[in-house]
Amino acid sequence: MKKYILGLTIAASTLSLAGCSDFLDTPVLGQQDLSEYFVNEDQCKQQITGCYQSIFWDDWWQVQKFYLCGDMCTDDMWVGNTGEDQGAYEDLAFFTGDAYGGGECSQNFWQYRYKGILRCNIAIERIPGVEFEDESLRDRYVAEAKFLRAYQYFDLVRYFGGVPLVLGMKMPSEIEGIQRASAAEVYTQIENDLKDAANVLPVKGEYASADLGRATKGAAQGLLAKAYLYQEKYEEAEDMLEQVMGLNGHASQGYDLLDDFGDVWSISHNNSVESLFEVQTNSDIAYNLGLRMPVVCGSRDDGGWAWGLPTSNLETAFKTAGDDIRLKWTIIKDKATSVPGDTHWSSTVPYSVSTDSHKSGRVTRKVYIPYAQRPEPYDASHNPLNYRILRYADVLLMYAEVENVLKDDGQARWALNKVRERVDLDPVESSGTELRDAIRQERRLELALENQRLFDIRRWKNDSGKSVMSDIMGPNGSFVIYNTKESTDTYELGNQKESSSKGRNFKEERDLVYPIPTTEISQSNGSIVQNPGYN
Repeated sequence: MKKYILGLTIAASTLSLAGCSDFLDTPVLGQQDLSEYFVNEDQCKQQITGCYQSIFWDDWWQVQKFYLCGDMCTDDMWVGNTGEDQGAYEDLAFFTGDAYGGGECSQNFWQYRYKGILRCNIAIERIPGVEFEDESLRDRYVAEAKFLRAYQYFDLVRYFGGVPLVLGMKMPSEIEGIQRASAAEVYTQIENDLKDAANVLPVKGEYASADLGRATKGAAQGLLAKAYLYQEKYEEAEDMLEQVMGLNGHASQGYDLLDDFGDVWSISHNNSVESLFEVQTNSDIAYNLGLRMPVVCGSRDDGGWAWGLPTSNLETAFKTAGDDIRLKWTIIKDKATSVPGDTHWSSTVPYSVSTDSHKSGRVTRKVYIPYAQRPEPYDASHNPLNYRILRYADVLLMYAEVENVLKDDGQARWALNKVRERVDLDPVESSGTELRDAIRQERRLELALENQRLFDIRRWKNDSGKSVMSDIMGPNGSFVIYNTKESTDTYELGNQKESSSKGRNFKEERDLVYPIPTTEISQSNGSIVQNPGYN
């Protein structure tokens, strides 16, 4: 039998903070010879824990960095840090078309997504052969692995388009000459995995408290609905969303909006009623299972690194909509004398985002950690804020979008206005294209800085059938015109270490997907081909 050696370094700790899940309490394993592994339930549990850990791995540079980079390529976020070399971020965020630089920025993400897929593949192949006292638990573990594999392939296909499909434990010689599957083929695999998962996984309320945070039926259905929506399979998306929401005769799965928008991204509301799926964290520094993003995109004057700062264009969108509640819980500004949820700042100790090293005088409030909740040391991977992957507000807005396309504007308005009601905005009464645009704007405001905007503006079409991203970026794009001709924001205009012309070089025929890492192309001896237009 071939020897498959896998580094199963699975982080574990006893999670004592509210909202964190005991299912991550797993002993750390070293290298294991798989021919002698998977002989009992405990080893299967450890492998599934490793699959969950591979969503973000153990620090910021494998995946969290790349999620920020996605928003940097939109009108919501600058690269931000002008005190250091912006490096490979620039090649993606400024649409240079440089395959080497852009690929370098993508390399770690690509590599660690496939490492995570490998963990899931091993679980899917090996766990069915293990004898369990409770066979339903064995089936659930396999379903969890399929959900996590689907999520990681979904990440890859929406960033890069078609990618190689690897569905088993493969030695390097077995994938020699592998080629990219088409985007449609990758989506088919995602759909199959999520359907399998949804048929087995329990609803959220059926899990014991120690298992809070595991994949659920609702999470699988919600992610499947998003995969359908991205492919414009609107009827299929509608069915999945109605199952999640408990509409059309389907039983409720217990999801709802939190009463207060300010609670959505708070540590005290990890795994809330609004959450379908989020990355679990804990504060034990020994295991690096916390969220580093609060430091990565925080102000350099507040112990942060300032990668990924909100734009004045985003702030203007909130103000134009009269959306004061979401604005204050999304953006913290320089010289703020108060920060919602944090009593540390005052008129005598204002928040600082100094002009010389920050493109924008703003940082994100969503992943900000209030002073009283910051662990020591702060600059480490142990901030216990779960990262929200899919939440009920997103489900409602997907449903509004689908119903508008399917010509049921009454249902579309109902879902849209449910989201708006929480933040005291007047109900929308429009129909047709005007309603479509209102839904799109609502997604920008509700989900701002949550790694959603790039995928939305890439997939949405304008009235001419072109990507909405081409209306925003490019020489005549609204974001470029705003920053180079209309903006009066002295902070952004005064710091040209990061050029305000970001987006000018965007080309629709090239920039709706990222470049494949050039190292992957060279290591494949050319069997993996680059996306068109990159050089």
